Amino acid sequence: MAKRKRLTLPDEGNTVPARAPETKGMFTDAPTGVVPPSQRSRLAPKAPIADMAGAAAASAALEEVSAELSAARAEGRLVQNLRTTQIDTGHLMRDRVVIDGEDMKTLMASIRARGQQTPIEVLEVGPDRYGLISGWRRLAALARLYEETGDATFAYVHALVRQPAAAQDAYVAMVEENEIRVGLSYYERAQIVARTVQAGVYNSHKIALQTLFSSASRAKRSKIKSFLPVVEELGTVLHHPAAIGERLGLELSQRLGDTGFARKARKALEDNGGRRSAEDEHQTLSSLLKTGSKKSKKTDSHAGEELAPGIHLLRQKSGLTLTGPGVTDDLVERLRGFISKT
Repeated sequence: MAKRKRLTLPDEGNTVPARAPETKGMFTDAPTGVVPPSQRSRLAPKAPIADMAGAAAASAALEEVSAELSAARAEGRLVQNLRTTQIDTGHLMRDRVVIDGEDMKTLMASIRARGQQTPIEVLEVGPDRYGLISGWRRLAALARLYEETGDATFAYVHALVRQPAAAQDAYVAMVEENEIRVGLSYYERAQIVARTVQAGVYNSHKIALQTLFSSASRAKRSKIKSFLPVVEELGTVLHHPAAIGERLGLELSQRLGDTGFARKARKALEDNGGRRSAEDEHQTLSSLLKTGSKKSKKTDSHAGEELAPGIHLLRQKSGLTLTGPGVTDDLVERLRGFISKT
């Protein structure tokens, strides 16, 4: 029979206390195996579903921003920085004939000090090519500043790239811009009417007037219409057409109905060619109008009595008739109001 080995308890003086297995902690300042509370959330593993949700939200936000930018660009609401050399200033026939020198200096000084504050309007006509709709003065000011200073800042222009549905819309935008910012002369207004009809943009002067100047009063449109003969008969020989005032223009319009006077006026302006001033031109036209005007106000039965420049009264058995370019819608309204009160 095998003997059993007797187990004896170790002597208390020689007892070695039991040690837990050593573990290496990543934080030297904390007891082994203990993670500071401030670090626990950082070390806690994230749930995959949270990562996916965050990525989806970021992607959706980026798509929304991209869509809004695309829509703004398509609708012409996004201001773009374009080189001035990319823009064709002659894409549309311009309504402005001249630019006042002092106005241009003021505009250049403003852009030099504060930069371009209002974007111009253009339309895309080809790869990196644009046609000017409105903002000719701002574009011209930037070009002059770049030529004078060589500062690359002035080589660029802030622009809204529009997409007008038709040429008519582009012309309306140009006219409205100039009507709001710097008023045009009656000659310049009549000129754009005549040119757009000649180019086939509109079928008639009446349609062009009603479309381009839809915001203007009927009286104003009537005065613009009165300047059309001046544009058509004298436009090629006038040097300072924008200086022709309302009264002189109405008188010319009336007399230019006579082909003999129109031919005489063109010859007088051509003979007085060269670098004539606006005052010289005005004097020439005024002298022509005085020629043959020292008649009795009683004229032939077709013309009637001249009550005022551009207004003739014709007496007939059936009643009275007012004729001439001075018979505007505004005059008719005033006559109607006067008669209704008597």
